[in-house]
Amino acid sequence: MKNEPNTNDRRDFLKSSALLAGGAMLSSIPLAGAYASGSDTIKIALIGCGDRGTGAAFQALGTKFNIKLVAMADAFQDRLDSSYQSLNTKFANKMDVPKERQFVGFDAYLKAIPLADVVLLVTPPGFRPIHFEEAIKQGKHVFMEKPVAVDSPGIRKVLAAAEIAKSKKLNVVVGLQRRYQANYREAMKRVQEGAIGDIVSGQVYWNSGGVWVRPRTANQTEMEYQMRNWYYFNWLCGDHIVEQHVHNIDIANWIKGTHPVSVQGTGSRAWRTGKDYGEIYDNHAVELTYADGSVVYSQCKHFEGVPNRVDETFQGTKGKIYLSAGNQAKLWDWKGNVIYNHNTKGNANPYQTEHDELFDAISKGEYKFDNAEYGAHSTLTGIIGRYATYSGQTIKWDEALAADNSLMPERFAWDANPKLMPDANGLYPIAMPGKTKVL
Repeated sequence: MKNEPNTNDRRDFLKSSALLAGGAMLSSIPLAGAYASGSDTIKIALIGCGDRGTGAAFQALGTKFNIKLVAMADAFQDRLDSSYQSLNTKFANKMDVPKERQFVGFDAYLKAIPLADVVLLVTPPGFRPIHFEEAIKQGKHVFMEKPVAVDSPGIRKVLAAAEIAKSKKLNVVVGLQRRYQANYREAMKRVQEGAIGDIVSGQVYWNSGGVWVRPRTANQTEMEYQMRNWYYFNWLCGDHIVEQHVHNIDIANWIKGTHPVSVQGTGSRAWRTGKDYGEIYDNHAVELTYADGSVVYSQCKHFEGVPNRVDETFQGTKGKIYLSAGNQAKLWDWKGNVIYNHNTKGNANPYQTEHDELFDAISKGEYKFDNAEYGAHSTLTGIIGRYATYSGQTIKWDEALAADNSLMPERFAWDANPKLMPDANGLYPIAMPGKTKVL
């Protein structure tokens, strides 16, 4: 892994990272054999056909480029069928996925990836390192959703594949879409130019009422139940501090130009305590400490009946900044004078922008995007937050990255058991700070 920039180099690093996120060209050398078919049609494969996977395919097919969806893969037949129906209704002229190129099962990705030029990796995040490694091995451009892993071994796998992707000049875009959103880009440009000075503190939030629950049904194996209800099991999701709050954590790392060196904090199951909620916590509050001594406070919770908050604020030596996914961005100096106030109207959809810019680069044979490294760093920051809240300990970056603590099952099959199993009452073991070991 490359050394991170020191504090003195923060603004230079921010300039370069902003260029990466914004799509500045890293190399103008055309990609040899950009399309596997040798034609001018970009062939894509969808790996993961749930709601977000179907959405990503909608965005890819919705670009102006000559694109065909030629393969689909999912663990479940019903999800693939539903996704195919939705996509075919909207994009029949861009669909070329006969039954023989619709693959189901844990190994479905191995059959779909070879058929495409670009793969969309949109399964539950526990599978992301395995799928990303295979896609890069086969020389494919990649769009992959966040987060990119759920444990330390997965992060190392992603970082290793990211280096290979760079050497092969394979474009990789990660679905941390705030990096493609106009208000964040405009605000970050001003921060990197020194508008509010050096960032000395910050606060990032994803507080909401939580997400869906899929109750257990008759005759499900434990593997199928956990796969269907994946949000509540760490080997699949990573807990919501990783799966959801990674968006806000990524902004902290982006504005600081690096990742934290240590994390400490607290969390619990205060509201979502029943067996339908698997093993994850419903609240986390952590402090991200960076090498220059600055601290960003990070909070996320799934409580119903309380106010939601999803945004980021930071304080600098010369002023402060407020950001949100609702296209807001405002900078002030410490006298209260407004430095910049973003126009919230008419901004492009960042989910679409990700795909517009990725496929524009691919269509031109350009290498422009290497998002996997910062995606892995922000994901690991969330993972370390989970380590800290589950254990009650201060967790150092280097120790966490080196940990051999895989959450993944020994084998993937419907009759195989995940590592975490319920007791006789259907309840799962819950992490206890002071007792649970994470590294």
